[in-house]
Amino acid sequence: MKEIDQSSWPRRKHFEIFNTFDYPHFNLCANLDVTHIYNMAKTTGFSLNISLVYIISHTANELTEFRWRIRDNSVVEHEVVHPSTSIMNDDNLFSFCTINYDSDFKVFVKEAEKTIAYRKLHPTLEDEPGQDDLLFLSGIPWVSFTGLTHPIHMHPADSNPRFSWGKIFRAGQKRMLPFSVQVNHALMDGFHVGRYYQRLQAFLENPESWMK
Repeated sequence: MKEIDQSSWPRRKHFEIFNTFDYPHFNLCANLDVTHIYNMAKTTGFSLNISLVYIISHTANELTEFRWRIRDNSVVEHEVVHPSTSIMNDDNLFSFCTINYDSDFKVFVKEAEKTIAYRKLHPTLEDEPGQDDLLFLSGIPWVSFTGLTHPIHMHPADSNPRFSWGKIFRAGQKRMLPFSVQVNHALMDGFHVGRYYQRLQAFLENPESWMK
């Protein structure tokens, strides 16, 4: 982890403006083509949900802006950020489940399976106090949503990106997935979220390159 030198940071003015907002978050929703990863998961037997958690996290780790976090009036850059995803228990209540990220898909799958199994037996709604190297993820497989917002802390507003996906639906021969990205505008703009979507879609269309 390192602290950003704001004296030479091209984004300094944008950060100073948006960091004063009462609600600095913005959210973009779009549909992703998941036909290839859906078929690949069925063929290989890998969990589609864990595969999505991996590739969402992998894409975020490749883009610097998604590893920036605000601490008071400073900005730090993490080397690695980890998914904290919601999982359902038998009472139809969710638990937080933080999974250690690994760029190797198969290593990540093993870690995810172990962590999810443990967390289902030991549910929690707590993260480590002060931990901000997280990506907040949640699946909403009952609704093909077109818009979404998340609750956030306001004073100060946190800077962990939030990702959600909905119910897969058919569009001709394709399988489409509603997907939402919510971020703090002090750290990034629509350009950066758009680049995230483009990179994520490219990974989803070529799962053979990483799901093996």
